[in-house]
Amino acid sequence: VNQAKADPGKVTVVALGPLTNIALAIQMDPEFAKNIGQIVLLGGSFAVNGNVNPAAEANIFGDPDAADVVFTSGADVLAVGINVTHQVVLSGSDREKLASSKGKFAQYLTGILEVYFSYHCDAYNTNGVYLHDPTALLAAVDPSLVTCTEGAVRVQTSGITRGLIIIYNKQKRFEEVTEWSNMPTVKV
Repeated sequence: VNQAKADPGKVTVVALGPLTNIALAIQMDPEFAKNIGQIVLLGGSFAVNGNVNPAAEANIFGDPDAADVVFTSGADVLAVGINVTHQVVLSGSDREKLASSKGKFAQYLTGILEVYFSYHCDAYNTNGVYLHDPTALLAAVDPSLVTCTEGAVRVQTSGITRGLIIIYNKQKRFEEVTEWSNMPTVKV
């Protein structure tokens, strides 16, 4: 909060988990959403099933109320959902190349990736690992690597669809005023 206030528009936050702390910053300082340069977040399942249940992705499901606060804050938000990260895969052959490297870091990565390969094989029936966190970081460093849709985003905060993200891209105009009227937009 203090850094965003000291350097308005120059601070980027990359959120790789639930958005609780960012929502608290927004609630603590009403100017935070205007002062922050951008919030790049790993979260959401836009037009695809979630990874916690059919409706929700893990980071949004972890604190859907906070996610809704962030998405409706008016901050410059770029959401990198699993619809994107599931396209960025470290394959089994990539892992083999990494394992054949003599470097300590490569050997360390090969070791820790084993549990992820096992999980992805069981959960997704794939011989690869989705690179969720690195994809969000790359989008923060070089946004030209991702193609975005812009729209108003809301999060279902309770019930069987808790954590479900809905995006309204304003392609259709509704005649009456709704919960979607005059909502700030985010990039997904």
